[in-house]
Amino acid sequence: MTKKKILVVDDEVDFLEIIKIRLQANDYEVITAANGEEALKKVKNEKPDVVLLDILMPGIDGLEVLKRIRKINDKLPVYIITAFSTEERFKVANKFGASGFIVKTADLSKELENITGALDMSDRYRSNK
Repeated sequence: MTKKKILVVDDEVDFLEIIKIRLQANDYEVITAANGEEALKKVKNEKPDVVLLDILMPGIDGLEVLKRIRKINDKLPVYIITAFSTEERFKVANKFGASGFIVKTADLSKELENITGALDMSDRYRSNK
């Protein structure tokens, strides 16, 4: 079985590296992007199985990236990652087809649990189709 390829998009480089290392330790192939433009290129060229997308980034924000991803691939699971969740952001992200939400926490073990839980749900969803 091939490893699931995950694109993690976040402008916080330390967060990207930590999540990358932890996901690789859980047998995922991980590619990263530090901004929206880079993320869109990697969605087109790298063909990830799942995207974990920060909502607040300089330049193109996560919601705009999500809209553009939907034009590239409307079936790609995209989970929004945010430390600052509001009901309005959830509504807008849902409108653009977010697969789910992962709230950033200070507890990296909890963070990884949230991410792997979302990835497991993505696997179950795909296998039920």
